[in-house]
Amino acid sequence: MIDVGSGPPLVLIPGIQGRWEWMRPTVDALKSRCRVISFSLAGDSGRPFDRDQGFDAYLAQIEDVLQRAGVDDATVCGVSFGGLIALHWAARRPRRTTALILVSTPAPDFKPDRRLQRYLRSPRLFSPVFALQSPVRLGPEIWCAFDGTIDRLAFSARHLARITLSPCSPVRMAERAHLMSTVDFKAACEQVSAPTLVLTGEPELDRVVPVAGTRSYVDRITGTKEVTLNRTGHIGLVTRPQRFAEVVGQFVAFTNSTEEHVRHTA
Repeated sequence: MIDVGSGPPLVLIPGIQGRWEWMRPTVDALKSRCRVISFSLAGDSGRPFDRDQGFDAYLAQIEDVLQRAGVDDATVCGVSFGGLIALHWAARRPRRTTALILVSTPAPDFKPDRRLQRYLRSPRLFSPVFALQSPVRLGPEIWCAFDGTIDRLAFSARHLARITLSPCSPVRMAERAHLMSTVDFKAACEQVSAPTLVLTGEPELDRVVPVAGTRSYVDRITGTKEVTLNRTGHIGLVTRPQRFAEVVGQFVAFTNSTEEHVRHTA
């Protein structure tokens, strides 16, 4: 668990790889705007994953994190797979959710394609192939996010170092992908009452999660606001962390000030 910065609390949930360390530039950019609380997912942290709880094990982890931080309610921001965790939390814990932010999150009715199905059947076997394909998926957006070759190479080296120092588990990633089919996320959308922000990269640059799927939450959750990060795809939160922090910070500040006004006038 990491708890840095001050101001309105923001719980930042990592993607399917499970490691908060991959988002370190985002945490550093956000901490000047809000109190950032983040963690690695159960199984990749000191907390084991409780298979008996299934997907709800992540809700129990958020409850534990908030208790340790001394926070009753917070904005919950989930990245990619983490967005599904945040969505489930907002649906099941409305009184503890100040606002919801979904960042490049798979559609609520997401189904894995053939390539992903092969990976899920044999994650250890196909993980080298998956890794080798990463430059193809992420290369175009890294190229667009930076103006010069030196900056592109420097970012790639830093990001690779973070991944190397905080490695993910292909098996746990596959287990998390399987868990997605155990929750009715479409029904969860109908239960969300918190102000919601959907944040995506540009459609042609996100080659991991279809942007159209993420944008479908705008129609499914009442009153949702949508923002596109220009010159980014799936990992805009780390390629352009300052812009990401600006958008998220403004949304967090607005929703918290609105809630405070409601409390004082109630």
